[in-house]
Order: sequence, then structure tokens, then C-alpha cells
Amino acid sequence: MKVVEVVIDGFKSYAVRTVISGWDESFNSITGLNGSGKSNILDAICFVLGITNMSTVRAQNLQDLIYKRGQAGVTKASVTIVFDNRDKKKSPIGFEEYAQISVTRQIVLGGTSKYLINGHRAQQQTVQNLFQSVQLNINNPNFLIMQGRITKVLNMKPVEILAMIEEAAGTRMFEDRRDKAFKTMAKKEMKVQEITELLRDEIEPKLEKLRTEKRAFLDFQQTQNDLERLTRLVVAHDYLKNKEKLKQSAGDLEAKKQRAKDLEESTARMKQEITNLEEDMKRVKAVREKELRKGGKFQALEDEVKAHSHEMVRLATVLDLKNSSMAEEKERRKGIQQSVKELEAQLKEKSKIYDKLQAQYDAAKSELDKQTAEVDTKEELLQTLQTGVASREGQENGYQGQLQDARNRVSAAATEQEQAKLKITHLEKRIKEDEPRAKKAKEQNSGLLKDLEGLRSQAKKLESELSKLGFAPGREEEMYRQETLLQQQIRILREQADDMKRKVANIDFSYSHPSPSFDRSKVKGLVAQLFTLDKEKTLAGTALEICAGGRLYNVVVDSAETGTQLLQHGKLKKRVTIIPLNKISALRASAEKIGAAQKLAPGKVDLALSFIGYEEEVSAAMDYVFGSTLICEDAETAKRVTFDHAVRMKSVTLEGDIYDPSGTLSGGSSPNSSGVLVTLQKLNDLTKELRVQETALSDLQATMAKEKNKLDSARETKQELDLKTHEIKLTEEQIGSNSSSSIIQAVEEMKANIEQLKKDITEAKTRHSEASKDIKRIEKDMNDFSNNKDSKLAELQSSLDVLKKSQAKNSLAVKTLQKELQAARLESEQSGGDLAAAQEQLVEVESTLKAQADEISALQKEQAHLKDTHDIALAHLSSERAKLTSFDDELQALETASRTKSSLITEAGLSVQTLTHQIDKSHKDQSAAAQAVAGMETSHDWLADEKDNLGRAGTPYDFSGQNMGECRSSLRTLTERFQGLRKKINAKVMATIGAVEKKEAALKGMMRTVVRDKRKIEETIESLDRYKEEALLKTWKEVDGEFGAVFAELLPGSWAKLVPSDGGGRGAGGGRRVGGEGAVGEGVEGEFGRVERGAEVCAWIVMGLAHCRSFLPFFLFFRPPPRPSDPILPFPFPPLRPAG
Repeated sequence: MKVVEVVIDGFKSYAVRTVISGWDESFNSITGLNGSGKSNILDAICFVLGITNMSTVRAQNLQDLIYKRGQAGVTKASVTIVFDNRDKKKSPIGFEEYAQISVTRQIVLGGTSKYLINGHRAQQQTVQNLFQSVQLNINNPNFLIMQGRITKVLNMKPVEILAMIEEAAGTRMFEDRRDKAFKTMAKKEMKVQEITELLRDEIEPKLEKLRTEKRAFLDFQQTQNDLERLTRLVVAHDYLKNKEKLKQSAGDLEAKKQRAKDLEESTARMKQEITNLEEDMKRVKAVREKELRKGGKFQALEDEVKAHSHEMVRLATVLDLKNSSMAEEKERRKGIQQSVKELEAQLKEKSKIYDKLQAQYDAAKSELDKQTAEVDTKEELLQTLQTGVASREGQENGYQGQLQDARNRVSAAATEQEQAKLKITHLEKRIKEDEPRAKKAKEQNSGLLKDLEGLRSQAKKLESELSKLGFAPGREEEMYRQETLLQQQIRILREQADDMKRKVANIDFSYSHPSPSFDRSKVKGLVAQLFTLDKEKTLAGTALEICAGGRLYNVVVDSAETGTQLLQHGKLKKRVTIIPLNKISALRASAEKIGAAQKLAPGKVDLALSFIGYEEEVSAAMDYVFGSTLICEDAETAKRVTFDHAVRMKSVTLEGDIYDPSGTLSGGSSPNSSGVLVTLQKLNDLTKELRVQETALSDLQATMAKEKNKLDSARETKQELDLKTHEIKLTEEQIGSNSSSSIIQAVEEMKANIEQLKKDITEAKTRHSEASKDIKRIEKDMNDFSNNKDSKLAELQSSLDVLKKSQAKNSLAVKTLQKELQAARLESEQSGGDLAAAQEQLVEVESTLKAQADEISALQKEQAHLKDTHDIALAHLSSERAKLTSFDDELQALETASRTKSSLITEAGLSVQTLTHQIDKSHKDQSAAAQAVAGMETSHDWLADEKDNLGRAGTPYDFSGQNMGECRSSLRTLTERFQGLRKKINAKVMATIGAVEKKEAALKGMMRTVVRDKRKIEETIESLDRYKEEALLKTWKEVDGEFGAVFAELLPGSWAKLVPSDGGGRGAGGGRRVGGEGAVGEGVEGEFGRVERGAEVCAWIVMGLAHCRSFLPFFLFFRPPPRPSDPILPFPFPPLRPAG
């Protein structure tokens, strides 16, 4: 944008309108003589641009700008500048469509000032915005550099140089705008906070309350509408029902009266008919009696048939019972047979387990014995090696003794083998000689041997039976001895308990069962019997007796129903007080009071309840008796806690003195019942012990009864076994006394000896091998011991320790196996006993079944004979009955007719009575319906208008789809709800909430607008920052280029450029760096030694800045001022072209 024309009228020295046109595009300076008006041109331009600092245009106020301050008749000053605006890229914002822009500023005497843009009035801010949009801000401090400011510019700091570049770039406008934006944002933030606080603290709470009241009001309105609708529906239904009842009642009433009259006439007629029938029955009975008196044969036959029938029924019942019993016995036999099978399998399994455990035990025991012997040997060796002396007298020392023992064992084993071989050779030779004779003798004694084998087989079978029965000699005597001992102990305990009961006779409570199915566990007993007193707390016995008082003898039951049964049907011998656990209200002292009391007297006071022990199910009764009284050690403690304000509880001392918080004191002497609780505790202990002993005796007797049959069977089996053993002994003696038998026995013994010798040879070989190995080992140990005694002793000690640990472990295992073996043996014996008992039961059942079968057969025969007799008597009775049938038929017909008539009379009487009641009720219903209809018509005016719609489909009074019972229930509910709501609602809420909601909506809309504006401002600030950075960078580059070009022009061979201060960014300020012919310097000071050079540098900077400005009017003043003969351009460089 370039200046085309300047029009000055009345401004400073220009009294008349002066037009300056024809401006050159390269215009950059004004020259002329002093007083020629050069500065006034510049002041006029600054005046239009809107300068506010009057000192810059050499005036104190606006009036000084008018020609001669208005003294020469000029009362206003006006300056107009016309700009060329054809370059649209650099046009002011909003003025792109104008080819020229005319800006006028006028001031009138008196200080009035106005602006015109293109002839139209404009505000000063609009004019400033116009120029600032093209980077012209007259109010920038460096916009105009006067004559005396060159040195100041020269001495500027980097930040100030940056400010000059920002002014050249026009970004100061951005700073102003951003500051204004921040201020606006602060105001808007305050506004947002104000609106938020108003909404939070006032509007929203009030609106929430109003909305709650609105919901309640709408609910009330809905309830009111529903109530009115249901009321109309129910009233309409009742109204129609009563109307219909009125219509029907008249006709029903007449019909019932006529029906009652007809029934009364019918009753009278039937009574007369019954009288006639009774006379006919008397006549027929008289004729029949006359016929019966002719003989009593019929009666006798009838009695005989009845007797036979009764007997047949009895026999059939007995047969049914017998058959049922027999079926039960068969089922029992089946179950017992199954049990026998299971017990046999169980016994077999347990026997296997026992045999397996026995083998394991024998092996473990043998291993343990072997380890024990080895431990002894090693201990002996270790002691001998350590001390050089054998621990046992007569033994050799250390390894020598072991070596000698091993050699002896080798020699003994070899000798034993040789001897056994010689014996085998000798025995084989004798067998070869005697075997033919033995074979011949065996053929002769085969019968005796066969008998012997049979006897031995029977003996083994009996032994097996004894084992199964679990027979243990002396077991029966032991059980009888235990029974006698238990009976003696029970007798002693009962005598002691009776003595105790006599001392506390009041605790005797007896009753009869109120009903056969009564459960005695519901009666817990007397209070005194339901708790225990530890021995260490017996000192509190007297205090507890005083605390409980008469309640000590109250009866505790589980419920009030049980107490009622006892009182009504228990046949109690004395008056008692009953405590039902489900009804009793127990008051137990609070923990705070107990704590306060214990704090007053630590260790000397506690709740009475804590001195006793009791079951949880009677805790309510114990709380009732002992839960509100304290027991104190002495009177002083009782007095202190009883009357303390934090306690205020009844207290009892150990001596029995009572302290009541009401002020009552009692005591001073021992109570009559003193010692009852102690006696009771002893009685309870005796009773418990007695129950234990009685239970033990009962169990023992049950065991004896259960095992009686088994013991009897075992005794018989033992006798048979003894007999068989004796027979075997006799047979063996008989065979042994026979010479041929001795040959057979001798051959058998020789063969057995050969087998045994062979086994001995095998064992001797094993011992020989082990002893040889021991010799080698001992010799090796001796060699090692000789070479390293200490190491060998340590090794031997370690080996001994390991062996001892293994021995201890095996010992524990052997003990465990021994216990398991004993348990298995007991289980096996128990299984054998159970099997014998089951077999005995099976025998009993078989015997019972056989007896029952015989009884059933006899009863069946008797029943057949009785049936034949009954059939004969029945035939005779039928013959006699035929004679009397005619009389009976006639008499029966008359009786039937009479009963029918009587029944009809009774029914008619009941019907008449019912009709009478119905008639009375109909009268009352008719009257009530009429009153109800009249009352409804009076109470509900709308009934008269809606009569035609009542009950009609499609109307609000359609009853077809309604359940009137539910409607009435809903009506009652709605009525109660309506009455409750009408007292709570706010009737004005609908009017109030609208205004508050509008206010809330307005505030929220305002807040949204403010937030939106704030967001836009923030976005604008970001854009401004970005634009500022871009413009600053561009200006920096242009100034830097022009800077170097001008400096090179001023000082040929030199260069200059702008650099960021101290290596920072451009935002930290800028410095100058110049150089030439190898010289380089930074800043101004110390770089040029003369002021003239500094002036040149300053001028160069200013011209560099000017070159990047769209329009920069300026004027430089030199000292001394130029002469009239000086050239127009006072600079040693050609004119600069404005940048745009």
C-alpha cells in the first residue's frame, strides 16, 4: 500500500488546504531548509495514523495541531491520505475491493476528533485496526526514530533489537490482541465460575427439590385420577348390583313364601301316612311273633351258624398272622444267610491280613534282631579298638577276636557240612534196607492210619470252628467278674446319692407323661440341676443361693406348650413355677456396667453368671436367674459398686448379705439353705458317675447276652475237640505199640531227617560263605586300621551311628507292626464270634420256620373241618328262613316306607326353616339395597347423568374385563396413598419449576456460549502465535539480508548479519555481527570507535528495518544539520525502495 496523495487543511503551518500528489514509488525521505515544513508533513502523516503521544509531533495537546491554535480563524485541522490499494495481497483486512483508500482525521477546536474512511465516519479503533493489519502501528516506541535517538538505538540490547524487528514485522499488534484476548478469557472464566457457583449453590439444589416435589405432585395427580376412576367404577358396579338386587328380591320373596306353604302342607300329609304305616307294622309283627312261638329251631340254627362264622374268621385271622410271621422269618433267614456269607468272606479276608502281617512282623523282627546283634558287635569292636580292652570278660580284643570268630564259623560250617553228608549217606543206606519192610507194614496198618488221618482232620475242623467263634479261655469268667464289680460300685453310688437327695429334698421333681408320645427331653429339670459350680468357686455357693432365691427350684422347659401340658396333665405332686425357654425375657447386665464395677473393685466383683457353668440351650433361664446380680468379695465392695451411678445393680456378698440400689439391705446371718448348692454339685457328680457305671453295666450285660450262645457253642466245640484229641492220642499209642508201625515211623523219620540235613547243608554253605566274606572284610579293616587308625575309628563310629538310626527306625516299625498284628488278631476273633452268632441265629430261624409250618398245617386242617360243619348248619338255617321270609319282606317294606316318609318330613322341616331364614334375609337385603341406592344417588351426582352408560361395553363403566375384588383392594390402597400424599405435596410447584428451569437453561446456554467463546479465543491465540512466529522469521530473514547488503555498500569488503543472542533462539533477542578484512566483532560497543561510524551503523539498521516495512515514514536528523547546498540524500548509499 503506497501513498498517492496527502491533503492538509488547517494543520500546523498549513493554514489553507494543501494537496501533495504525484508521490514517487521510491519515495523514502524529505529534505529542505529549516522551517520549510518538512517535519509538519511527517507530523500530518503520524496524525492520520492515529498517534497518541503528542510529544512525538511536538505538541502538548490536539489544540496545538490547529493552525496557530485557532487564533487566526481556523478552528479545525484536517489531514487526508489517499493510499494505492491495487495490490490485493497486501491490502488491509476488509478493504480488498477498494482500489484506493482515503483516511481522514479531523480535529475541532475544543478537542473533538473524528475519523473518516473513504468518506464514512469511523471509530479510532477501526482506523488503528486498518493500519495494524498492514503492519503500521504508530504507537510502537520505535515507529518513529527522531534525531536524538540514534545513540539509543545503537546501544539497544538484544531483546530491544528483537522488539524493533517485531515492530518491523507488525507482530506487536498480535501481542496487543493476545493481551486483550487473555483479559477477555479471564473475564469469561470469572463469568463461568460465577455461573457454575450459581447453578451449583442455588439453581440446581432448588431445582432438584422442585423436581422431587414435581414428581410427588404428578404422582399425587395420577393417584387422584386413578382414585376418581376406580371410585366411579366401584360405585357404578355397586349401584347396578343393588338395583338388580332390588328387582330380583321382590319375585324371589313371593316364590319362597309359596314354597314354604307347600312344604308345610306336604309335611302334614306325610305324618298321617306314617301313622297308618306304624299300625300295619304292629299287625305284621304280631302275626310273625305268633308264628315264631311255635318253635325255637330257627334261633338255634342261627346261633350255630354265627358261632361257626366267628370261629372261621378267627382261624383265618390266625392263619394270616402265621403266614405273615412265616414270611417275616423267611426274610430274616435270607438276611442271616447273606450275613453269614459276608462274615465268612470277611473272616477269610481278615485271616489273610493277619497271616500277611504275621509274616511281615516275623521278617521285621528277624531283621531287627540281626541289626541288634550287629550293633552290639560293632560297639564291642569300637570300644576294644579305642581302649584296647574287651567290654566282656573272656573275649579277645578288637579285630583279632572277630577274625577268630569268623574263622571258627568257617570251620564249624565246613565240619557241619561234612557231618551232614555222612549222616545222609548213612540214612540213605538204612532207608534202602528198611523201606521194603516198611512198605509191607504200611499195607498191614493202612486201616489204623486212615482212622488217624480222619481223626486229625476232624480235630482241625473243630479247631477252625473254635477260631471262628473267637474262643478265648477265661473270657467268660472275666466278664462275670466285671459284672459283679460294676454291680457293687452302682450299689455304693446309689446309697451315696440317696443320702444326698435326703439333704436336698426340695429338688425332687416328678411328673407323669401328659401324653403317650411325650418327649421327656423337653423338660430340662430344676434350675438347681442345670448348672455346675467349680470346686475353686465353692466359696460363692451361699451368694449364688441368695441370688437365685426361690427361682433355684423353678422348672425349666423348652416351650410354653410343654409347660401347659405339665400343669394340666402332668399330675404334679406340688406347686411349681415353670420357666419356658421360648417365652422367658432375660435381662442380662450390660458389659459397660460390669466393667464399671470391676474398675471400682478389681478382682473383687463379678457377675453371678460368670461363677457357674451351663449348657447353651438353657442360657436364657440362667440369664433370667443370675444375669442381673453381682457377687462381691466383701461388704465394702458391695456397698461401693451397688450405689455407684455407673453401676446401680443388686449385689450379694460371699457371706450372703444383699445390697439393693433402691436402698434396701438384708443379711447378717447364714441362710437356712446354706450349702445346698455345694450338696447339689456333689449329688450331680454322683449322678453322673452313677450313669456312667450303669451304662457300662448295661453294655457288659448286653455283650454277655449277645455272646452267651457263642460261648455255649464254643464250650461244646471245645469238649468235642478234647475228645478228638484224646482219640488221636490213643490211636497213635496203638500204632506206636505195633512193631510194624515202628518200622514205618522209623523210615518216615529217616526221610524227614534227610530233608532236614539237606536244608542244614544249604544253611551251612550260606554261613560258610558269609563267614569267608567276613574274614576278608575284617582283614581289610585291620589293614586300614593299621594304616590310619583315626580315620578308621571315625568311619566305624559313623557306621555304628547309621546302624543305630536304622535299628531305631526298624524298632519303631516292628512296634507298629506288632500293634497292627494285635489289632488284626482282635478283628479276626471278633469276625469269628460274629460268624458263630449269625450261624446260631440261622439255626434258630430254621427251627422256628419248621414249627410255624407245622402250626399252619394243623390250622388249615381245622379250618377245612369247620367249613364243612358250617355249610351243613347254613343249609338247615336257609330252609327255616324261607318259612319266615314273607313276614320279613312285608315288615321290611313297611319300615322302609316309614323311614322314607320320616326322612322326607325332616328334609321338609329343614327346608321350611331355611326358607324362613332366607325370607327374613331377603327382607333385610331389600331394605339395605334400597338404602344403598338412595345413598349413592345422593352422594354421587354423576350417577344421574351416567345411568345409561353403567355396565355398557366401551365405556369407563365396562365391568366385563375387571376383577372387582382387585379393584376394591386397589381403591383402598389408593385412598390411603391419596390421603398421605395430599399432606406432603406443594401445589404451586408446577408454576415455580418452570421459571427455575428456564433460568437454569438460560444460565447453561450462557455458560456454553462463554465456554465456546473461550475455546475460540484460545484457538485464535494459538493462530496468532503461529502467525507471529512466521512473520517474525520472515522479517528476521529480510532484515538480515538487507543488513548485510547495506553494510557491504557502506564498507566495501565487509559483511554483517543478525544472530540470536548468546546462541539462544530468536525469541531471546538478536545481536549484530560484522566483519571485514579478517576483523570480526559482535555488538556495537568496542566495534566502531567513532560516533559517526555508529551513526552509520544505526542508519544502516534503520534502513534495513525500513526496507522490510510496507510503509515507514521517518526523518533522520544529523548534527550538525545539513546545509542548503547539501545533496537531497544525506546517505552514502542509494535510496531504498519501500517494500511494497
